[in-house]
Amino acid sequence: MLHIQNTLSGKKELFTPIHPGKVNMYVCGMTVYDYCHIGHARVLVVFDVITRYLRNIYGPENVTYVRNITDIDDKIIARAIENGEDIGTLTDRFIAAMHEDAAALGVKNPDLEPRATEHMDEILKMIQTLLDKGLAYQAENGDVYYQVSQFKTYGQLAKKNLDELQSGSRVEVEQAKRDPLDFVLWKRAKPGEPCWDSSWGKGRPGWHIECSAMSVSSLGDHFDIHGGGLDLKFPHHENEIAQSEGCTGHKFVNYWIHNGFVRVDDEKMSKSLGNFFIIRDVLKTYAPEVIRYFILNSHYMSPLNYSDENLDKAKASLTTLYQALLEFDDIAKNAPLDEGSEYVQRFVKAMDDDFNTPMAISVLFDMSHELNRLKGSDIELAKILAGQMKKLAELLGLLESKAQQFLQGSTAEGGLSDDDINELIEQRVTAKQDKNWSECDRIRDVLDVEDILLEDTSEGTRWRRK
Repeated sequence: MLHIQNTLSGKKELFTPIHPGKVNMYVCGMTVYDYCHIGHARVLVVFDVITRYLRNIYGPENVTYVRNITDIDDKIIARAIENGEDIGTLTDRFIAAMHEDAAALGVKNPDLEPRATEHMDEILKMIQTLLDKGLAYQAENGDVYYQVSQFKTYGQLAKKNLDELQSGSRVEVEQAKRDPLDFVLWKRAKPGEPCWDSSWGKGRPGWHIECSAMSVSSLGDHFDIHGGGLDLKFPHHENEIAQSEGCTGHKFVNYWIHNGFVRVDDEKMSKSLGNFFIIRDVLKTYAPEVIRYFILNSHYMSPLNYSDENLDKAKASLTTLYQALLEFDDIAKNAPLDEGSEYVQRFVKAMDDDFNTPMAISVLFDMSHELNRLKGSDIELAKILAGQMKKLAELLGLLESKAQQFLQGSTAEGGLSDDDINELIEQRVTAKQDKNWSECDRIRDVLDVEDILLEDTSEGTRWRRK
């Protein structure tokens, strides 16, 4: 039975959907003013796996996954001005780039991908309801603010009361605000900025209200899971709760899931430190599945330390799994999981324990060791095990390439192509037939310099990239 670490309660809880057999989940997606970085990759991969596993339990048709796009925001406006381009052109370009990065990492599309600019009516309606209830006010500068002091349970997600939050607040105090914790719902338009008509004058929404409107519009007033990065817990998600529950008068979300931060060589990732890595740059050096494995080999809540060393370890580990499957590229993963299998039971137990992907991966390694043992004794049983191993790995989005294809990798810039390598191997075969051992050694040395490993088997010579 699935248990989830619920940020709201601070406890690991049995997951019980609001509507039996159906799950609704909303995840805060990207603010599209730049390329996605490795922190975004973690959010994309983590919630992709959570969705895959929920669909395995409840059925694909019974899980609705919503991941929004923020396409109007201060950073977007600033970047468009900096680039001298239209905001729509900017956001469309980075949305396309985000989709490319997600697809490369094996991330499946969400069921719904709402954009803030497409939900302006819902945003305006929610703000008006908050004003009518006395939970919001229009300040002298024309902006509309949420009045935090009027929402008595504010701080429930951060586990702090109003006094603690106010005393520790680093929020910049604006003269128009009644309280430092009050946050903007509607920003009066500045000259040259994009804007929409409203009862409070031309303007645009604040960031927090966008997510409340998009989630409620997509999934209803009350849904099962809300997720995102740990950096969003406060104030963004706290503000979402205040807005949504203030508007509807009842509970917003039952389970809150937050993935941990990404660090780089044990330091906080930031542009100012020069340790900021975008996904497409990392993909120039490492295969997408290596990055995915690296992310999943740590529990989603724990800090993730990005480094070349850790990515190299991920590549080596993934290579080990693929080597075990090398003779089984033609084995399909169509057969249902054998629920009586010890491996399947251990995998499910790991995933049921708050999506413990490192423990689930360890089961795949145990299966690979057994697979290597069976190759020489019971090939039919080995085929069954290989199919089950692929089926379990699919829930993590791993081992989805052909083993031979993964092990041979991709051509490095300026390196030997696959055809070049196969030609050299043919020359080496001819040299062996002629007993020209010096030529055999020369060709092996050439390939070794190119980081190509050879393996002579009864079926011929195999190769892979180091």
